[in-house]
Amino acid sequence: MSRKKLTVYDYLKSKGKRQLSAIFVHNVEEAKAAEEAEIDMICTSHDAPQFGVNTSFEELKRIREAAPNCFMQSGGSVKPASEYEAMKLCHKYQSIGADCVYVGSWSYKWIKALRAENIPMNSHVGLVPGNATWIGGYRAIGKTAEEAVGVLRHTLELQDAGAIGVEFEVVPPKVAAIVTKKVNIITLSMGSGSDCDGQYLFGNDVLGYTEGHMPRHARVYRDFKKEHARLQKERIDAFKEFHEDTINKNFNDPKITVGIEDKEYEKFLELAEKI
Repeated sequence: MSRKKLTVYDYLKSKGKRQLSAIFVHNVEEAKAAEEAEIDMICTSHDAPQFGVNTSFEELKRIREAAPNCFMQSGGSVKPASEYEAMKLCHKYQSIGADCVYVGSWSYKWIKALRAENIPMNSHVGLVPGNATWIGGYRAIGKTAEEAVGVLRHTLELQDAGAIGVEFEVVPPKVAAIVTKKVNIITLSMGSGSDCDGQYLFGNDVLGYTEGHMPRHARVYRDFKKEHARLQKERIDAFKEFHEDTINKNFNDPKITVGIEDKEYEKFLELAEKI
């Protein structure tokens, strides 16, 4: 497969011309699938088991290699302690091939400083999980005129600070459509309708293996939870059969062992008797 990988320039120029597909991937297998499916953008994180992300930073390198033609966003669940640490973290992501960095709950001040260093960043508007306590928990944002205007202002402020895009999470589609038209940066919908610049889903939701609460905005395309359960039963049965074959000494099968000619075996017996 050969296709042109999006640059930041292409990413921004796609606005109003075509929809972008973005999937959060948890491992190399999902990254390979995204590459083969020609997904535009993969999103990654690491070391966040509280959010179901057990990927290590080292695995991000392998994910990058597995999906070389996908625009890649990387980010962590822990906010850096300072602007300097934020800068170091961004350079660390860029060093493994990340095209942009997720800065969902970082300050405008930090975003401006990072943009001055030409670091591409995507932020977050609406239901921002990292700021859930400030908005009364995990809820839709923008259902009142005042909140809807707040979403617009927030997006414009992020644009002015230097973000190249935002994840638009659980904002009413009518509101998201207006904001998308009023800004120059990319808006990726997470339950905010088809009038954003693209759609963002998590691989575990798409594949149906999410544990616990399934987000309202998620869309399931396959039932991997059922398939995983089936595969686990097959693993157990296979291990049981191996265990039984071991006990019953069923490993003299000529298909998996090597033989010795009778003449050589008789000679071996003679020699063995002398030892």
